[in-house]
Amino acid sequence: MLERNIAFLNHDTYTDIITFDECVGDVVSGSILISVDRVGENAVMFNKTYENEFLRVLVHGTFHLCGYKDKTESEAKLMRQKEDEALALLADSNL
Repeated sequence: MLERNIAFLNHDTYTDIITFDECVGDVVSGSILISVDRVGENAVMFNKTYENEFLRVLVHGTFHLCGYKDKTESEAKLMRQKEDEALALLADSNL
């Protein structure tokens, strides 16, 4: 994942997800790369289940495809709020 992060985004850091926005007009489309190893590490670090952390990362990437950013502190705060709302909906649906 580090090699892909460097190659595609010029970020020399490990990450749990890379989202490639391929949206055209109102059609949401893209590719999402997820590091299952990093998801596992984050689950332990944040005291979450692997499944919860995986869903959080997947939701995060989906919100990127919907136009949400997380580069600034306020953008990251809104992104986290949206993630929490989506995860609550998923939990309520018994998925």
